[in-house]
Amino acid sequence: MKPHDNLMVIAHRGAAGEAPENTLGAFALGLEQGCTGIELDVHLSKDGEIIVCHDATIDRTTDRKGAIHELTVEELKKADAGRWFDERFEGERLPLLEEVFDLVPPAVEINVEIKAGVGDIVPALIRLMRRKDRLAGVFVSSFDFDILERLKEQEPEARIGLLYNIRMKNQYRMAQLLDGPVYSLHPHWSRLDEQNVRAATERGLRVYPWTVNKEDDMRKMIACGVSGIITDYPGRLKRLLES
Repeated sequence: MKPHDNLMVIAHRGAAGEAPENTLGAFALGLEQGCTGIELDVHLSKDGEIIVCHDATIDRTTDRKGAIHELTVEELKKADAGRWFDERFEGERLPLLEEVFDLVPPAVEINVEIKAGVGDIVPALIRLMRRKDRLAGVFVSSFDFDILERLKEQEPEARIGLLYNIRMKNQYRMAQLLDGPVYSLHPHWSRLDEQNVRAATERGLRVYPWTVNKEDDMRKMIACGVSGIITDYPGRLKRLLES
């Protein structure tokens, strides 16, 4: 077994390099390409449902406009979330997180990113993870560490990951900023070196750098010994790991 055989291939917003980001089509393509993890972003609709979308508005990734928190699920589902990327994806809709849970097999882990400034999404997320029996297969990341602490207080079994983009000598110390246990570190890939990764993984932390799209950069991260790689091109990473 090669040292990187357990490296998680994490499809960033699905296979976002080849399909419209954060749609069921993009997640299905990531699965088809052999990803072992999926990263996605969440917001709350006006009627309190968890919507998968990167931005706070639907302006960039659909044919309609508006803030997600001001629109109901019924209104959000009318937007086409695929045609902007390619006409082949016409008819893709903004998915509910529940729909992604239904699509993705339990063996594939899901990294749910909560955007800073999203309303109180924590109770809704906990209820959904419990109802769909996904607590063990989901880890939640954010740049907003307050949200992560709140999640951990309300659901001790939840696994949390710290998103950041800073350079520091001993990145494992990031985990010491929070009172409760941290599961993973999510730095920008350019902030990492082998010593930093080793120091973190020796302390039981997973290290999942984002967003690594070029083969040379993927090779660098594999050589550093990261736990997984978040990429828009899961197929490319999978082929590299198999070659």
